[in-house]
Amino acid sequence: MANRQSTRLPKSTNLTDVQLYVNGLPFILDRELLASKSAKVAAILDENPNQDLSYFLRDISPDTETFELVLRFCHGFEPQISTENVIPIIGLADYLEMTEAHCRNNLLRRALIFFEQEVLPSWNETIKALRVADDFLQQAVQLGLVDACFRSLIEKAVADPHLLGAPMKNLSCDEDSEDADDAYRPNARRKLFVIDWKSEDLTVLSLQLFDAIIRSMNQHGVPPEFVASSVCQYTKRWVLSSTVGDETVSIYKRKTQRDVLEAVEKLLPYERGLVPCTLLFEMLRYAIVLEASSDCRTGFEIRIGKQLDQATVRDLLIPSQGYAKEVQYDIECLRRILRNFCGSYSPSSQFPGYMKVAELIEKFLAEIAADIDLKMNTFLSIVEMSAEVHTVTQRNSDGIYMAIDIYFHKHRYLTESEREQVCRVLDCRKLSLEACEHAARNERLPLRVVVQALFAAQLHIRDTITREVALFPDDKMIVKEEMDEEEEEEVVAEDEAMVIKEMKIMSNKVMELERECLVMRKELRKSCSLQQHNNHNDKNKQKNEKPSMWKEMKRKFGCITSIHDCNCQVKKKKVHP
Repeated sequence: MANRQSTRLPKSTNLTDVQLYVNGLPFILDRELLASKSAKVAAILDENPNQDLSYFLRDISPDTETFELVLRFCHGFEPQISTENVIPIIGLADYLEMTEAHCRNNLLRRALIFFEQEVLPSWNETIKALRVADDFLQQAVQLGLVDACFRSLIEKAVADPHLLGAPMKNLSCDEDSEDADDAYRPNARRKLFVIDWKSEDLTVLSLQLFDAIIRSMNQHGVPPEFVASSVCQYTKRWVLSSTVGDETVSIYKRKTQRDVLEAVEKLLPYERGLVPCTLLFEMLRYAIVLEASSDCRTGFEIRIGKQLDQATVRDLLIPSQGYAKEVQYDIECLRRILRNFCGSYSPSSQFPGYMKVAELIEKFLAEIAADIDLKMNTFLSIVEMSAEVHTVTQRNSDGIYMAIDIYFHKHRYLTESEREQVCRVLDCRKLSLEACEHAARNERLPLRVVVQALFAAQLHIRDTITREVALFPDDKMIVKEEMDEEEEEEVVAEDEAMVIKEMKIMSNKVMELERECLVMRKELRKSCSLQQHNNHNDKNKQKNEKPSMWKEMKRKFGCITSIHDCNCQVKKKKVHP
């Protein structure tokens, strides 16, 4: 191609032609014409007119099209300068010293004027020129072309940050994945009102240039939410667009993706809410699969921990990696993320995210509990994490109990001792009355937990009765001051009937729980009898101690044994109008 095009050049009338190879292709040069435009060639020929120019021009490294354009300029043709070739032309003209001091209206001055007037004022053209400069990066940096492009882009980004893309929004847990994909895309508002609506973005640049321009923008005060948007677009284009864990991906591409992720992690801000939590989890998954550095993975975990309350259940499903996958999910990773969350917000700060995280872990438990392949140790580790969060939020343990019940239902092969081990983190005192009543009838739970649930239910009922009776006289005093005597008598009668009705309902519940306690007592006695049969020497001692222990436990928990006793307590609190 170079030979065919070079034959179109005017042929020299003298015999001073020399052959030069550029990127393996031969070019025919006229010494005198080249020396008329190049001070470097002229100086070489002045010292030795017969000097072989190919030796001195061996360091030329532009593409063949750029070199041919320079030769055509030397033969009198007008140079066809564009955004795509202006930086290579400047580099070659500078190397050949095609300056104004040697020849008026020389190529270097023309290329620099085009660069300053046509490239730098435009966001799109500057990015296009930078993209080409990557092939001649060292020379472009030395000539200051890269810095000039950076200054131009930074000035425009400060004036209009939307050129980097609109800030991304965090999605709620109820929004679908289609909306999640839209959240990664920049707002196209600026494209509707600009004639050249297809704006170039920084994602087309090489990692080396992108890293440098983003760091410069951070230093010059470009709003971090817009910088974060550009960084996320770059990550999505070069890493997240491919399937995670795809074994067909070449080793070179995996290394490139790993390098991008490790660089992006350092560029992302640590402020909460600038990057969607779902996107951070996706980056973390790729970092794990691509075997990124531990510092990279830790950086993502810290950022996720700061906004864990914005995550979804699907985000937490991080599969375990490695050849020996003893667990299905990366529990240690979740534990570190939860530790980062707790370390970012003090329990005394009353941060509302604690309640959301507690609810999130409960939903995550219920999601994985139905997995028939989920190992007990894995499930137990997550239950313990959920219990730790509950100690901060003072939230009831109904969610933990529901997850345990689902796990027992799907894993019927568990032994009694294994069920005991799972239930050791379940605090029945933190269960609601409804959960206690359900647990008391749950055949899948160990016997010890059922007894604890029964006692907890009785405590709930006792506390409810106490509160109702304690508040009853005070309410009547308020009503008495505001109403006439006739209205007061009607209200008192209605309230007394209502209280009696509620007391009967509660008494029925107590009697029902007492009957269940009686059944449990018989089962405990049967269990004790079997143990007495195995150990004949301790038989009398165990027989004498068992009833007294049962009575002592009932006395401690204040269990009511009959509806008559319950009514007696109400009569003691009789209201006198």
